[in-house]
Amino acid sequence: MIRLALFVVFALAAMLPAAAQDRASLLPDIPAATGQPHAQGNEFWRKNHMNLLRHDRDLTMREGERDIEASLKGCFDCHAAKDASGAIVSYESDQHFCRSCHDYVAVKVDCFMCHRSTPEGVDEPSDHGSLGLQMPVESDPSRLVAYLKSIAVRAGGDIPQKTEVGQ
Repeated sequence: MIRLALFVVFALAAMLPAAAQDRASLLPDIPAATGQPHAQGNEFWRKNHMNLLRHDRDLTMREGERDIEASLKGCFDCHAAKDASGAIVSYESDQHFCRSCHDYVAVKVDCFMCHRSTPEGVDEPSDHGSLGLQMPVESDPSRLVAYLKSIAVRAGGDIPQKTEVGQ
């Protein structure tokens, strides 16, 4: 009986590395960064990147601060992923740095509806932002004003007295 128990223990121990390797193949393939490591460590950024980006977005949008540490532009200095030919890929590619994890956890990234998904100087695809809400040049801006007013009403805010666009 002891021999059987030892055999089972050794057999299970021999299978552990193979099981770990199978599990590793299920995890996302995250492209390596090219710059210096984050001072706070990778785990901190993996857990908190969205809160940091939101915080800095609020500083930029609400307080006009343009010198932001955790900006998307800064991220791409180190996290611009490349395809097999060495070309930097945009968000449309499943090799994009952000998509490597976000696709894995089924989280939609909406940053690139408005923001570029590559470093400055790299061409974005012609349909960049096509997933976002875009107002065609020829459309009537009063529709946007009406939409914004409806949001203000739902939020219990005051509606501006002047209703013409540009006032």
